[in-house]
Amino acid sequence: MRRAWLLPALLAGATLAAPAAAADVPGRFDFYVLALSWSPDYCAARPQDAEQCGRPYGFVLHGLWPQYQQGYPADCGAEPLQPQIAQQFAGLYPSRKLYRHEWDKHGSCSGLSQPQFHQLAASLKARVRIPAAYQAPAQPLRRSLPQLKADLSAANPWLPASAISVACSGAGRFLQEVRLCINKQGSAAVACSEQMQRAEARSCRQPDLLVRSVR
Repeated sequence: MRRAWLLPALLAGATLAAPAAAADVPGRFDFYVLALSWSPDYCAARPQDAEQCGRPYGFVLHGLWPQYQQGYPADCGAEPLQPQIAQQFAGLYPSRKLYRHEWDKHGSCSGLSQPQFHQLAASLKARVRIPAAYQAPAQPLRRSLPQLKADLSAANPWLPASAISVACSGAGRFLQEVRLCINKQGSAAVACSEQMQRAEARSCRQPDLLVRSVR
């Protein structure tokens, strides 16, 4: 896949699949993925990123991504990011570089205006309640995938386990990112695609994973 999962994971590397070969059309996709990266994992590999690392971040927004059932659209337009967006939606991302990257690659495929797209991302991010144990753990947490998903679902009754996909780093040893599948209207969770389920199985190969502590 062309997407490396992070600029918080543009940077780290678990992937789904390459974009479709046909021309991508803004607004033509099946569902969204709200990607929340675990910042301590990103910073373990990129400690030189002073803007994000060295701060007590846990889950941070990587992006809101239009998805197909197979693959995803990308780079659907050439409209540059409006200069006021980063100020209007301050704190949406953990670093300034993500505003432009995420709009160019993913937001341009949403069919929404820039304010509409960023407002949807902000609203969905705010809707997700992070379980207390994951807000700022001083010690690493050991969790199985079912436990992690159950914890998220318990804190978010609107979010069933079938709508949660996980990416791991370090040959499946560490939590890298959670990906929440949401309908095109941004109003309800939907089951993640079979392709995402297969990607999770490849990425998270260990019986349980380590959630790095927040420092």
